[in-house]
Amino acid sequence: MQAFLKGAGVTGIKPAKEKAAAGTSGESKKQKSVPWVEKYRPKCVSEVAFQEEVVAMLKKSLEGADLPNLLFYGPPGTGKTSTILAAARELFGPELYRKRILELNASDERGIQVVREKVKSFAKLTVAGSRSDGKTAPPFKIIILDEADSMTNAAQAALRRTMERESKTTRFCLICNYISRIIEPLTSRCSKFRFKPLIDSIQEKRLLDICEKENVQCRSETIDILINVSEGDLRKAITYLQCATRLTGGKDITEQVIREIAGVVPSEIIDSLLAACHSSSFEKLETVVKNMINDGYAATQLINQLHDVIIDKEDLNDQQKSAITLKLAEVDKCLADGADEYLQMIALSAVIMQQFTQSI
Repeated sequence: MQAFLKGAGVTGIKPAKEKAAAGTSGESKKQKSVPWVEKYRPKCVSEVAFQEEVVAMLKKSLEGADLPNLLFYGPPGTGKTSTILAAARELFGPELYRKRILELNASDERGIQVVREKVKSFAKLTVAGSRSDGKTAPPFKIIILDEADSMTNAAQAALRRTMERESKTTRFCLICNYISRIIEPLTSRCSKFRFKPLIDSIQEKRLLDICEKENVQCRSETIDILINVSEGDLRKAITYLQCATRLTGGKDITEQVIREIAGVVPSEIIDSLLAACHSSSFEKLETVVKNMINDGYAATQLINQLHDVIIDKEDLNDQQKSAITLKLAEVDKCLADGADEYLQMIALSAVIMQQFTQSI
């Protein structure tokens, strides 16, 4: 009997503990911070910056509740995924959004099996339901294929028939960086829109707005450096800004902090590399390159900065500059294929040294 009562007491206490644990987990979920890239992602089409043609077309489509098959292409971080997600939220509302949208990242799921199983099965589903706010919901679903240029040709070929057959109930939105990797039958079935790299003034306005909302102390010179290192990619700029804010702990963000986070190679190191190339001493060149690699600087970043320095150099003629830039392109391709950074930088530096000795 005592054992029974003891067991009952334990079972009686347990739900209270579970409730307390659930309460603490709920509080921790509320306190969990959201990345600024997601926090400040456009919630509606009108918030999308600098893409006037796409925004104008989508606004007309939202008025008539009709949408063609879409193909968005352009550099990363210019708002391609954010634009179609914002348009889908306005079309379907928060209730139907999850039911009517299928978002696939084609770089992970890129084979023909995905098209045959996930895409076809979702496209065949009939649509039903109405919005709670009284607005009419369009009679179709949207399938978003992000990074569609990573899909195999067989998967793209299997997709074209599905796009035609399920045109009454499904719209497709293909998103890619390189339109040349999408097969012609797919591009002819879609309305194509190019997303332009964001100009500096647009990026500056958005970054200053985030700084104001997050109480971040950031000078205009630092914003200029941030825009420069992000190269038109607003997502990268916002990520760098958040990292710099966490690193400084709420203090004023300096240009040096942004350069360190972005992995920018200091100008002194590039000058020492070019000085070693000028010296015509291979031993000195080898030491500089080895120290540079050991310090952890990325060879790809060094190539980008070297390109700008070589182009602006006045003591080299056009033929010498073209020889060096050709080698820069070859090294960049080799690094993308997984070649050794040290060997590639030695090969590049040897070509630069050869061109410098010819100009003497």
